Amino acid sequence: MKKTILFFLLISASSCKTNYNTVEFRLKNIPPAPDYSKNESWAVLPSLWNKSLEQVAGTPEKKRADVFYIYPTLFSNKKSSCWNANIFDPQIRKDVIEKAVTYQASAWVKAANLYVPFYRQAHYRIFIEPYATQGREAGIVAYQDVKNAFIYFLNNYNNSRPIIIASHSQGTLHAKRIIKEFFDGKPLQKRLIAAYLIGARVIPNEFKNIYELNRPDSFGGFISWNTYKKNHLPPKYNDWYKGGVVSNPISWDQSPQGSIDSHLGVLGRDKKIYPKSLYTKEIDGILWSSLPKIKNRFLLSFIKDYHFADINLFWKDIEENAVLRVQSWLKEN
Repeated sequence: MKKTILFFLLISASSCKTNYNTVEFRLKNIPPAPDYSKNESWAVLPSLWNKSLEQVAGTPEKKRADVFYIYPTLFSNKKSSCWNANIFDPQIRKDVIEKAVTYQASAWVKAANLYVPFYRQAHYRIFIEPYATQGREAGIVAYQDVKNAFIYFLNNYNNSRPIIIASHSQGTLHAKRIIKEFFDGKPLQKRLIAAYLIGARVIPNEFKNIYELNRPDSFGGFISWNTYKKNHLPPKYNDWYKGGVVSNPISWDQSPQGSIDSHLGVLGRDKKIYPKSLYTKEIDGILWSSLPKIKNRFLLSFIKDYHFADINLFWKDIEENAVLRVQSWLKEN
């Protein structure tokens, strides 16, 4: 199982079991807060690139739009009793850059200037019982970091450019709050190109004034999906997925299915693109995917939950779609 997950270099939260070291949450024990005026608190800035990202997305070029990306849960060490990740821990920093940034955030580099803050992500166990109630405050700490980073981004980097919000899993939980606090019915909504809220449920009426985008070139709304192997349902389907919006990341319209001939490409572990690799079908709250036609695909045949690859599976599709939405926004504005 773990080798398969590492094939995509992403951590599948669903692979974690419920046996964790834990302690009572205490604010005095949380890691030091990021200072977003310092480069060390950012994983990526247009002026702060890395070789791993460059191998996938090339060198940064100045764009007319920005993307603010919030990464998923990478902190799941069962031996750790900490509730929040220390952003100055070398392993945490490495995981963010070499996994989440390289294989997820890179999908938006062609469309916009990439900004990725380090934040004190909550440990995975806050999402499962019996730890969820005990660790509620850890989620608050994580969101406050994301909020502080976004405020600093707006005030010091953005310069009134249009914005893409991109996120996955835990990152999407924080991104939904960013949308509600800063965009929904606020002046900043006019500068929202799209919110790619991937890997967590977003209900149709999640926001008051921001809606699902149902055309590949539309802007000002959100896109969301949760991927699972075709003809299977997650164990917590009713609690975590049912009723959620399912966007089509192949056609980007209201088609309930995405054809294999239209699929632009998976980003594989080898950093190569595999086009025409899979087809999809939408059901209530879930995007079903066929087994991708990629190198060593037999490894994935044992996994039903494709959450860890929600973005990898449609990396090239996302890249081209983000470019199109930016172009559409700029044309209208």
